[in-house]
Amino acid sequence: MSDTCRSCGRLLDPDTSVCFACGASTEDVSRARAHASTPVRSVSLSDSPSASDSETNKLTNLTGGASYARARDDTPDLLAGLRNGAWLNEQVFPPLSWAVPGLLPEGLTLLVGPPKAGKSWVLLGCLLAIAAGGHALGHIKCDPRRVLNLAFEDGDRRQQDRCRSLMGSDPIPDRYDYLTRLAYPDALLWTMKAYLDRHEDAAVIAVDTLGKVMPDAKNGQTTYSRDYEIGGNLKRAADSRRGLSVVAVHHDRKAVTDDFVESVSGTNGLAGAADTIIVLTRKRQSVEALLQVTGRDVVEAEYALRLAQGAWVLDGRSLKEAAKVARQRKEEGDLGDKSRQILDYLREGGEGVRAKDLAEKFGGDVHVYLKRLLDAGRIDKVERGMYVLPADPAQETP
Repeated sequence: MSDTCRSCGRLLDPDTSVCFACGASTEDVSRARAHASTPVRSVSLSDSPSASDSETNKLTNLTGGASYARARDDTPDLLAGLRNGAWLNEQVFPPLSWAVPGLLPEGLTLLVGPPKAGKSWVLLGCLLAIAAGGHALGHIKCDPRRVLNLAFEDGDRRQQDRCRSLMGSDPIPDRYDYLTRLAYPDALLWTMKAYLDRHEDAAVIAVDTLGKVMPDAKNGQTTYSRDYEIGGNLKRAADSRRGLSVVAVHHDRKAVTDDFVESVSGTNGLAGAADTIIVLTRKRQSVEALLQVTGRDVVEAEYALRLAQGAWVLDGRSLKEAAKVARQRKEEGDLGDKSRQILDYLREGGEGVRAKDLAEKFGGDVHVYLKRLLDAGRIDKVERGMYVLPADPAQETP
């Protein structure tokens, strides 16, 4: 039996004869070629078909040609996987598995951002937290599970430096595995399969970055088709083990867009195949960043991050608090430095701050800034000389 797939030319799994790249088996390909070579009787419009021929013509026209005439003689039942509502009502499915609760579910995730924005640091911090059973982004408790980091842009020295920087005095966890190169080109999926065969309970396999192993489009293949094929292969790898998250780090497309999903570099093929998309945005040299998240199983949201002792952490004690800070940052984005400082001071003040205290803190012209903030609805005046932040509607109970 050939050791290469007759459909796409990639290597076959020696145990199952199934192509890990496209999922086809030798039996599937042989059957398809047999159908392709089977002569099909043509039916002319001038014929006087019998009742059975009439039904065949209807179905042939419905399917757009002779494909149904071939498929109807095939042995597999085309509706073998048909389900109904009664069956679905009776099913009890296992709960969704999270590598990072609320942020990184099982399935395929794209982590996207511009070069040098901090994607690899965010990812590494999460991987180490999972491996150690610590807190991802400083505040999200993770169960201890094994992870693999395919860190194609690193060497051993950089891996050690970065891990030690994030772990501090704690040792690098034993459950953290990494590779800095593939054994041979085009071996990404085989490498992932080999790791999963050895560690069936792995929580995450990270590919950093996808661009390092992205193949060129094959002859006659569009870029979209290439991207969707790569994304589909990675998703099949993620779905091959329950509870597995595959995270592919990818660059953004540089173009300014209102929809952060559109920032994924390349065509929509990759974004379409992913279950979850996480986009990291950060101004150069800023200690603040934003995580924008969307997907099939996650709550679409934006979370504020900040640098703390060299590590990216949530700007808040939970995802909910980080989402609130992200909203506040967006609302204050058009403000000057002093206005933002006044708002931060009011936020720390809790029940209110008097104007004279603000004047001592920010100078005699603070009244000008207070009037602007009051007119813009960013602060409230509860009594003479006393200012507070407006109540957060999300915190009010009906």
